[in-house]
Amino acid sequence: MAAGPALGVMIFTLGGLAGAIFYLPFKKVKNWAWESYWMVYAVVGLVVVPWILALGTSPNVLAVLAHSPTRVLGYCFLCGAMWGLGGLTWGLMIRYLGVGLGLAIGCGLCSAAGTLVPPILRGQVHTLYGNLAANVALVAVGISILGIILVGMAGMSKERELPEAEKKKSVAEYDFKKGILVAVFSGLMSSGMNFGLQGGAVLEAKAQYGSASQIVDKPADGAVTLHYDPDAKVYVLPSAAPSEITTSKAWRFAPVLVVVLAGGFLINFFWCLFLNAKNKTFPDYVRSKTPLLANLVFGGLAGALWCSQLIFLKIGEPKMGDRAYLGWAVFMASQILFSALLGIVLREWKGTSARTRMLLTVGLLLLLGSSVAAGYSGYARQTPATKEVARSANPCTLPPGTGSPC
Repeated sequence: MAAGPALGVMIFTLGGLAGAIFYLPFKKVKNWAWESYWMVYAVVGLVVVPWILALGTSPNVLAVLAHSPTRVLGYCFLCGAMWGLGGLTWGLMIRYLGVGLGLAIGCGLCSAAGTLVPPILRGQVHTLYGNLAANVALVAVGISILGIILVGMAGMSKERELPEAEKKKSVAEYDFKKGILVAVFSGLMSSGMNFGLQGGAVLEAKAQYGSASQIVDKPADGAVTLHYDPDAKVYVLPSAAPSEITTSKAWRFAPVLVVVLAGGFLINFFWCLFLNAKNKTFPDYVRSKTPLLANLVFGGLAGALWCSQLIFLKIGEPKMGDRAYLGWAVFMASQILFSALLGIVLREWKGTSARTRMLLTVGLLLLLGSSVAAGYSGYARQTPATKEVARSANPCTLPPGTGSPC
């Protein structure tokens, strides 16, 4: 496996690990209602960390946001809000279907939609099939979803094997019809996160080449020579203000992350505010009888861990080349993989039947296999023949007199 794709898969996997363990600091929060520590998580994870990252790595972030099309900013923001709604209904899905079935349906839909829909929205359906790299990528997505489903089936089997008292407790609100509707809504809406992150190509190009850069999908006949950005898949006429310091390619996603997470924050903020008012839990933030500082630290740590998963996701994408969209599938699969492994470490699967353990084992192996397949897809894309085709199709030139970055 080539170093680039292999490294990309490793980075996606680290993101999945961060997503699987981000909630652990919540266990240290004492005497606070859910909405109170979730508010701290939202402020830190969806606002503070993204802006610290953007200001520290993207010097022209404010100029980029000021000069970007309202349509693109609105799209990214709304996709973030879409994810926010999906996340809030995730708990409702688990309540109606249980962890196993809810996990299988919700994560499966989120993984499939988040991986396959962005290329379709960009009009790049042809990149999803037709050559070895693309076909292997589709297989990787399919293996990932199958693995998620098997882990979900293992969870369902585990629930059935619980003692009667626990079983009644866990299925007290079981409602398949409501659960399916909520699961479809939650899974598809949660995939909005990747829609937004993949939909900010214009912001990324402006961050790297200058906030005043002109972005076109295709150069007109007789137009000046443009630079083709293979990641954003647009032509760029670079233009930066005299004093503007542009963003490096590695961190050009930072302005997009800020906008998408702002949409998610809006939903979470008002929901937590509503619950604070409804449950009269506003005093949590100032009550001296609680470990106030510790609660703020652990709530904020959960938010920082959560945001780090998206940072890993975006850092890993360039390593995959044209198969960057696979990152979401590997990322989701890794989250489920590490969540299940964490459950094993915490002995949550102790006493389950051989059938349940077999389902879990096969599911985890498939999730591992999907990551390997995704990496191989990136490797297949980087064969000499493929590189030559890409080089001839994507002219990498700047306007006359400025030189070429190739």
